[in-house]
Amino acid sequence: MPFKPPERSICPACGSAVYAAEEKLGAGKKWHKMCFKCGLCNKLLESTTVAEHEGRVYCKGCHGKKFGPKGYGFGQGAGALSMETGSQFGNKDSEMSNRPREQHVGPSNSGPGPHCPRCGKTVYEAERAIGLTDAWHKGCSKCKACNKPVDSTTLCRHEIEIYCKGCYAKNFGPHGFGVGSLAK
Repeated sequence: MPFKPPERSICPACGSAVYAAEEKLGAGKKWHKMCFKCGLCNKLLESTTVAEHEGRVYCKGCHGKKFGPKGYGFGQGAGALSMETGSQFGNKDSEMSNRPREQHVGPSNSGPGPHCPRCGKTVYEAERAIGLTDAWHKGCSKCKACNKPVDSTTLCRHEIEIYCKGCYAKNFGPHGFGVGSLAK
């Protein structure tokens, strides 16, 4: 009986022989440890984190982004509503069907009801700042100068804008000798 050398496995990524000391098993093939990487993000893979598609290997996250279902209700956890396509890793052919295809045309304050003086958008009751006489969003009811949140007890008005008491005194209050530390 003649000597038969063992059949060498060839790495699918680099095409060279894979020896037993350096092999990783995944997707039904033997790989070099350093060649067994995700096809998009180049993260090193383990046999438990690999997903195969048409002969290429991916980490489970990139495989789901590239080939998984898209749209509302698919996915898990906080990242399920992500609009990330993997383009920073070279993914060009992801079909993102939930991305808007056209911009909204028209004025930003086209909705019904009162409009916020700062942003011009419609102010609905659930997002209205409490205690102000006119309609402001909670997020917009900040001092124009320092962005500190203001309410009905800590705001001062100048024309249509609102300011905290400190910024109002500094910008529009009395100026001159003996007025205080807030004078210009």
